[in-house]
Amino acid sequence: MIKENKIILWYNNNGDFMNEIAKRMHELEKLIKQANYEYHTLDKPVISDYLYDQYLNELIRLEEQYPNLKSIDSPTMKIGGVILEKFNKIEHQTPMMSLSNVFNFEELKQFDLRIRKEVEDFNYDLELKIDGLAISLVYENGILQTAATRGDGLVGEDVTFNVKTIKSVPLKLNEPISVVVRGEVFMPYKSFESLNKRRTAVGEEVFSNPRNAAAGTIRQLDSSIVAKRNLDLFSYTIVEPEKYNLKTQSEVLAYLKKLGLKINPFSDVVENIEQAIEKIKKYDELRKTLSYDTDGVVIKVDNLDLYEKIGYTTRHPKWATAYKFAPEEALTKLKEITFQVGRTGMITPVAELDPVFVSGSVVRRATLHNEDFIKALDVQIGDYVIIRKAGEIIPEVVRVEFEKRVNTTPFSMIENCPSCGQKIYRDLSGADWYCLNPLCPAQRVNKIIHFASRDAMNIDSLGEKVVKQLYEHGLLKEISDVYRLKDYREQLIQLERMGEKSVDNLLNAIEESKSRSLDRLVFGLGIRHVGAKVAKILVSHYPTLELLSDAKKEDLLNIFEIGEAIATSVEVFFSSEYANLLVAQFKEFGLNLSYQQRVVEKQSLFRDKVVVLTGKLENFTRNEAKEIIESLGGKITSRVSGNTDYVLVGSEPGSKYDEAQRLAVQIISEQEFMEMIKDD
Repeated sequence: MIKENKIILWYNNNGDFMNEIAKRMHELEKLIKQANYEYHTLDKPVISDYLYDQYLNELIRLEEQYPNLKSIDSPTMKIGGVILEKFNKIEHQTPMMSLSNVFNFEELKQFDLRIRKEVEDFNYDLELKIDGLAISLVYENGILQTAATRGDGLVGEDVTFNVKTIKSVPLKLNEPISVVVRGEVFMPYKSFESLNKRRTAVGEEVFSNPRNAAAGTIRQLDSSIVAKRNLDLFSYTIVEPEKYNLKTQSEVLAYLKKLGLKINPFSDVVENIEQAIEKIKKYDELRKTLSYDTDGVVIKVDNLDLYEKIGYTTRHPKWATAYKFAPEEALTKLKEITFQVGRTGMITPVAELDPVFVSGSVVRRATLHNEDFIKALDVQIGDYVIIRKAGEIIPEVVRVEFEKRVNTTPFSMIENCPSCGQKIYRDLSGADWYCLNPLCPAQRVNKIIHFASRDAMNIDSLGEKVVKQLYEHGLLKEISDVYRLKDYREQLIQLERMGEKSVDNLLNAIEESKSRSLDRLVFGLGIRHVGAKVAKILVSHYPTLELLSDAKKEDLLNIFEIGEAIATSVEVFFSSEYANLLVAQFKEFGLNLSYQQRVVEKQSLFRDKVVVLTGKLENFTRNEAKEIIESLGGKITSRVSGNTDYVLVGSEPGSKYDEAQRLAVQIISEQEFMEMIKDD
């Protein structure tokens, strides 16, 4: 460590103060960069965290005192600090294509046969597929210039300042070359758990999985926030590798490592598809031991000179595909069955589990759906059960391990609401039980949570924990109370984990929500059987809240998509004193109570088209994609049939993708979808 008296001694003895400072700063940079490389790239730390922090703090202090001596690739950039108003766009000089997917070994063999019709005598390169966010890095003369997201494959967002904070991304390569590198940004499990703990502590909503956390982090406007979340990056390819005399994908990976970039340590070269399948089986077991999410294996022809001959589709290269793993399952003990009360009063049984790690997070609870589901699986308290994440997000119980059953307690449905104690009733037309008490505290809280949710009024900062906190302090009792919070700013500031900035952000978000579309407001009311799609249908026929609230059941039944249950539910809701008061209050608070339906131009590619969505989308939520398609005159349905015009496919599409192939329905990728809507 440099002490002030030592600096003076250098100056007095040598008469060359600035040279000594520059020399020390350069020495510290080398020590820190080497430590970053050993820890984050080689995964072999040599120095302690304490010593690393000492070096870094010393360099920060010297750079503050002598900013003219700071190098352009100083490791202190890893701590961030740049705040942007928005992300600029960067055009990819070479498009970032996505990969096709296969979901079983038979499909993988078909992929192999298609390639062998074009070329012979080649190897396959196998690499773990990281569940993260694709990034393009541009280096000029060895210095990192820009980093951009995939975007639509042609144009991405400039996230350079955020990527520079990732410790495994070198700001300067080991060789002074100009090169474009592609990689995957991800969040390790350890970072994910730490982030969610911090968010829980301050009352913020937690991220559902590491991939969502990584995507949300890389799009932060404040790079210092990104730095604290400890993202990581694996590089996997170079654009135009022939410029660097590289002949195979395996040589590309070796060269990336030589340049100082981090690559995934698990890759193999095999001679045929049978060997590839055996390796994939081993990777499937290996992934359960890793410290990050991997959702499959990328299979590429290893010989780069064959790529042009094998060719490309409009969506993806023909010489590569991604084998997707089946959802990960885990065994754990069911300790207890508890019950949740939803916003409509529906009672949902929940499995309370011994904590178990599955698909990137620790699972302690899983849904049991309803009474009939539990009886069909013969679930008993004390059983060992297999769980998995539905869509890799929502934990659910899949089956019981009956051979492990010892001293269990049979399940019996409760008779009274766990929130208010009132008697509950079973829906005669279904398997669900309901609490019918309109003053039930759990229902009131969940109604407000639903009203503020992303697909309804999208009130940022008013998540589940905040709603519950405000309810407990008497500041929120009904939906309408959300718009009275501005009168209680000082009380809000005094609450735990709120603070002035948080409160102002919340109040601004509430004010902004007043302009939301009427269909979002109707969906947010939580009317039974009225989802986002039904809400849009209703307001397209009744374009003001006043008209909708006066609608009679017989009139609603004249709408093609509206059936008996929906019509009855809507009429009953709006005939209540509660709804009449709510409508009057919304008018008083200045909410948008009219629906402006978009006039769809004739040339829209989705006009009068029937569309099915399947799989996970990278750039949209499913509801956002639905809104776009419907706004362009398209109709969303849930099943693929001969009348379906398009099936929009994301990752892990499942049976709808297979059905679309069987019926020869046109399949469009997310990139194609973005191209189709670009002009609209």
